[in-house]
Amino acid sequence: MITIELDTGTLQLKLEPGHIPLKRLLGFAARVSSKRKFLLVSKILGKHYPVSPKLMSWSYRALARMALKRGVGAGSVWIGMAETATGLGYGVFEAACREGAEQALFIQTTRYHLDRIERLEFEEAHSHATDFFLYYPEQLKHRELFLTAETLVLIDDEISTGKTFLRLIKAYQRVNPNLRKVFIVSLVNFAHPDDRAALENQAGVAVEWVCFRQGLLHFEDKQNAAIDTITVNVSGNGACKKALLAWPGRLGLDAPIGLENDVVEQLCNSGLKRDQRPLLVLGTGECNAPAYLLGRELERQGFKVKVQSTTRSPIHQGNDIGRVCEFKDNYYDGIPNFIYNLDTDDYSDIILCHETPLCASLNDRLHAWQAISARFELQPGKPHAKLHFFRP
Repeated sequence: MITIELDTGTLQLKLEPGHIPLKRLLGFAARVSSKRKFLLVSKILGKHYPVSPKLMSWSYRALARMALKRGVGAGSVWIGMAETATGLGYGVFEAACREGAEQALFIQTTRYHLDRIERLEFEEAHSHATDFFLYYPEQLKHRELFLTAETLVLIDDEISTGKTFLRLIKAYQRVNPNLRKVFIVSLVNFAHPDDRAALENQAGVAVEWVCFRQGLLHFEDKQNAAIDTITVNVSGNGACKKALLAWPGRLGLDAPIGLENDVVEQLCNSGLKRDQRPLLVLGTGECNAPAYLLGRELERQGFKVKVQSTTRSPIHQGNDIGRVCEFKDNYYDGIPNFIYNLDTDDYSDIILCHETPLCASLNDRLHAWQAISARFELQPGKPHAKLHFFRP
């Protein structure tokens, strides 16, 4: 039994046997939320911790191989969960394609509104932001697979109950009665056996669970008036964000995305600073996969690199959250964004990957961190995505 004391309560984990030490996978923190007051802080996700692209690639490949070995066949839909697991979802999908998955479609859930596009709606009841949308794929061939696939692969960083996945499965079944099997893929899984059984029974289809470590989780809430009264705005303004969203994962991908062959040369021409410290490539919110793609290419060419991402998830400082940096979002929602455990002195340079046009909030960060902007663009019909580099 592992016991972790948080400012919001006591977390207890009872682990089943596994090959990877839990301390290599997870840290722990107190969530700013009245619904779930703890957070499992992944050390390999590249979200709240800086992580090497090599470690991220290993986790993607390992999970993809486990899922394929368990029987994911041709004609599958792979869904990454916003916002924390959008990068993980894309990475596992990309690795599965490299490992031979055929007729696979990737799509991620999102919290952003897109006008005049059909979507499924469901909730993550414990989250800091409960509304999710899963949009129908944009291209006709992708939509046909989305509405007829017999296999659904759902990807998240951690599972505590599985209730969010059950809501998504039921919503998906209403538009795709052909669904026959669901794979639930995660880094760690602490869903209780009763919760797993309830999901399997209510889904009415075969369910496979794939993860690195699993066990049981119990949390004893501790009342703390100073902490419990803290609130963070997590509601968007409801405006259509289509013009701001360049990353295509929300509307369907049937193949991995590559960057231009000379992307590292372009970055170096932007005045990249180098010394013995690593570079930090920062993704933003739901658009964190481009940071991994750039970080991986830099690593391949001999650079020392760490990858991380900003997030809308509010977390108390303490335990495995050593530093908290707050700033405005770059989607004009007025929602606070955060970067955790960032010490700019640890890095020779910072590259901030984003999909939205430059705006005041991004410029503020670029100046504060003396960073390079890397705006993601994928033009229709082009084989590789482009990153537009700019140092203010």
